[in-house]
Amino acid sequence: MTPKSVTSANLSEGVGQALEVSLRGADELLPQDEWIRKLQRSEATGQPLRIKLGLDPTAPDIHIGHTVVLNKMRQLQDIGHTVIFLIGDFTTTIGDPSGRNSTRPPLTREQIEANAQTYYRQASMVLDPDKTEIRYNSEWSDPLGARGMIQLAAKYTVARMMERDDFSKRFKTGQSISVHEFLYPLMQGYDSVALKSDLELGGTDQKFNLLVGRHLQQEYGQEPQCILTMPLLEGLDGIEKMSKSKNNYIGISEDAPTMFAKVLSISDVLMWRWYTLLSFKSLAEIAALKAEVEAGRNPKDAKVALAKEITARFHSTAAADAAEQDFNNRSKGGVPDDIPERTVSGAPIGVAQLLKLAGLVESNGEGNRMIDGGGVRVDSTVISDKGLKLPAGNYVLQVGKRKFARVQLS
Repeated sequence: MTPKSVTSANLSEGVGQALEVSLRGADELLPQDEWIRKLQRSEATGQPLRIKLGLDPTAPDIHIGHTVVLNKMRQLQDIGHTVIFLIGDFTTTIGDPSGRNSTRPPLTREQIEANAQTYYRQASMVLDPDKTEIRYNSEWSDPLGARGMIQLAAKYTVARMMERDDFSKRFKTGQSISVHEFLYPLMQGYDSVALKSDLELGGTDQKFNLLVGRHLQQEYGQEPQCILTMPLLEGLDGIEKMSKSKNNYIGISEDAPTMFAKVLSISDVLMWRWYTLLSFKSLAEIAALKAEVEAGRNPKDAKVALAKEITARFHSTAAADAAEQDFNNRSKGGVPDDIPERTVSGAPIGVAQLLKLAGLVESNGEGNRMIDGGGVRVDSTVISDKGLKLPAGNYVLQVGKRKFARVQLS
């Protein structure tokens, strides 16, 4: 579902702007008319709305795919609303079943605490920490106890729970569903009750859980929250959602040169989607830039601008400038002007296999031997890790002193 554009002439300038900010890049805003009423009430009373995002600390690092919802939080924060960054230290002990075809193993308390230590520090690279309310859902979940958990479970039916796609599919195919998995959406929904949230954000895979929050708020006599789902960001390959397991990600703690180079490796088509979801430029600025490219400007100029913006956000402007210079030096240094060009598919792919497909070695074994001997360079950098896999992008490969190929890997 594509969000409706703002056309109502009855909205004030402030509410119209807030709605535009809300809808930018979003998948769904539900119910939109309720959100407009909340915005109008906020404008009339001067009371900021409470906007919630929950993340479970299932891993120690955040990649830029996670920042799509953080960017939206920052945009809403910048127009005056209260954002709540909720760390799901309690819900992580259950394990989110979203998108799973099997029971997700819960993490230990030690693993959760170790991961949670880095989450807010990383999120603060996007959010304004001085204007962010940070909470942990163990604060109200632990005190519930067995009696409270049973009372909460009584407020939602099994039939409604089985409407959830992943539960329904697993049930139909005879795959196990543990009872504790039903508790996850209930506990996430109860977070909205505890925080009295007006809007909850999440990826498209979280829609069911967000709707449970609306239901439970009504059960507890609260005005129900609206929900805003953001699309899952495609990774460097432009196909699969960004994921560490698919090696198509950019970690926000990666060094500046690596981050810059990875952004430059994405396709010209994917670049515009990343602009919408990741850039802090206005939609008008992005549209003007796209028009320039369509009129003949080199799309690489736009991609460099995006790479510098993202790199500067997680490092600094100086680091982004240095990363650009480093990339230019590596891509040009010592490489002949006239070298063969190859197009190879199958990313991510091992370096030795890529050398073979590019015609620079006869076999993977020869490629690995050349790596062991320090004779392989990718973009002028000596490769020493035979297990390295390269994501989609453009690379200059060098074997020895005289063999070169410019490879477009997809």
